[in-house]
Amino acid sequence: MYVCMCNGVTESAIRRAAAAGIRTLGELAANTGCTAGCGCCSETAEAVLLEALHAEGHRRPAMAMLATSISA
Repeated sequence: MYVCMCNGVTESAIRRAAAAGIRTLGELAANTGCTAGCGCCSETAEAVLLEALHAEGHRRPAMAMLATSISA
């Protein structure tokens, strides 16, 4: 499924990015272009990234990112 239509970033690309060490939405944007266009995909992109990190056992970074996005 495409998450970012502006830059053609798929859900599987976000999962691969997480597996390669991407931990934040900013890192994801810098490395894939996801969210760098109109930004409408930000919520979905962050949800996919957090889910991928959680699945890999990266609970602390995911929770820190979630807390940051909630307070923003």
